[in-house]
Amino acid sequence: MLLTIAIISHYYTNEDFSKILVACLLIEHKKIQFLIGWEDIITVWFFFPCSLDALPRVTCPNHPDAILVEDYRAGDMICPECGLVVGDRVIDVGSEWRTFSNDKATKDPSRVGDSQNPLLSDGDLSTMIGKGTGAASFDEFGNSKYQNRRTMSSSDRAMMNAFKEITTMADRINLPRNIVDRTNNLFKQVYEQKSLKGRANDAIASACLYIACRQEGVPRTFKEICAVSRISKKEIGRCFKLILKALETSVDLITTGDFMSRFCSNLCLPKQVQMAATHIARKAVELDLVPGRSPISVAAAAIYMASQASAEKRTQKEIGDIAGVADVTIRQSYRLIYPRAPDLFPSDFKFDTPVDKLPQL
Repeated sequence: MLLTIAIISHYYTNEDFSKILVACLLIEHKKIQFLIGWEDIITVWFFFPCSLDALPRVTCPNHPDAILVEDYRAGDMICPECGLVVGDRVIDVGSEWRTFSNDKATKDPSRVGDSQNPLLSDGDLSTMIGKGTGAASFDEFGNSKYQNRRTMSSSDRAMMNAFKEITTMADRINLPRNIVDRTNNLFKQVYEQKSLKGRANDAIASACLYIACRQEGVPRTFKEICAVSRISKKEIGRCFKLILKALETSVDLITTGDFMSRFCSNLCLPKQVQMAATHIARKAVELDLVPGRSPISVAAAAIYMASQASAEKRTQKEIGDIAGVADVTIRQSYRLIYPRAPDLFPSDFKFDTPVDKLPQL
């Protein structure tokens, strides 16, 4: 009751507080129970009708209509118009996220847990049991009865480990968060269907990451995924095909343009060379000069041809290291497009090396 009166006194002036006190006493006398908060004020309004505008509120003396901004870190109420600190030491009624250590130099769990994870069966709202200090916390052998543990099912634990692996792989090749989220959802669908039993979760996670990249329009090569995982290219390829079949989904076909910008950027090539390489690769496909060749090898050959015609020349090895293809693969694709080189370059390209002087390999 005292706390209720204190809350109401915060919203009313001293002149009206005596009337409100009488109302509160009447309510208490009639044994009416009410919650602490805005419902207290609404209950009092029932006895002494008033509007919300009649309640005193904190305003800026210079700009009374301005909506004050609350600085939660400093606990200040600030006028956005003039910057005047109208109120200070404002009580923060939000959640407490800090962790306080106890006197025994052991870790204390936070008073607020992790955010809910919709990918797990229980939303990751599990229980943490701390280590006790009393005699009842130990058995007859002096061992602790309850260790710090979380009540998590084995399936959730497996998915959590896979999600961590996916995040680690994505971070190593600088993939954005939306790719990670899509990969996690793909893995959850595959795991719950149990259609890939016998396959390692790491292989499934790697294949899901490869699929997510293609679905989001930022494809990565199998070799790039292999470089950040512990799984072979062959195993990722197998899981990739099985996942597409199990989920009855598909991915867009990769093209030379999907990799061109990233490869040229990693090779520090200027925009003119990148545009020329893109044009060369697209024309080579349109003219059916590279049947059966992978888009990655065609892109690498186009970059090699464009760079050799410019002042920014790159070797086959440099391009192969970035594209993840062997030198011989680049040479094979290059030989297919070289005879039509004059027809492949854009009309506005500025040659540093004439077409007839390009390496023939």
